[in-house]
Amino acid sequence: MPTSEDELYQEHILEHYEDPYHRGRVAHATHTHEDDNPLCGDVVRIDLKVDPQGKISEVYFDGDGCCISQAAASMLVEHFDQKNLSEVKDFTAEDMLRLFGAKLTPNRQKCCLLSWRVLQAAIYSPVGDAAAPGTTSPPQPSDKEAR
Repeated sequence: MPTSEDELYQEHILEHYEDPYHRGRVAHATHTHEDDNPLCGDVVRIDLKVDPQGKISEVYFDGDGCCISQAAASMLVEHFDQKNLSEVKDFTAEDMLRLFGAKLTPNRQKCCLLSWRVLQAAIYSPVGDAAAPGTTSPPQPSDKEAR
């Protein structure tokens, strides 16, 4: 029988899935990245508009996939709206799993961590000449640190 805490997590996840935060595209994105989870078919794209000081002024996601991957993307863009790139860089896979809240099997963790991997790559993927401060080397995010 689920506990009330489990029910709260499930309700929070469904809210993000059914009414996602900033689902769509950024019209004049400075950074963008898209990736998928080939094992289950989840796809997440994250667009950012980053100002010259490294603040994320707009962040949106788009994609398709299971409830976990899409709700996690919604939670992540909500969490980083109006934050600095340095905060994204410091945000670990374990932080992402804590943000999501619900306990997940290792395979479902991959669904949850897809948007985290995409965001980590997006901050190093400037569009055109839009390189933001501190975005010169690619990240090496790994799901392994979540285990």
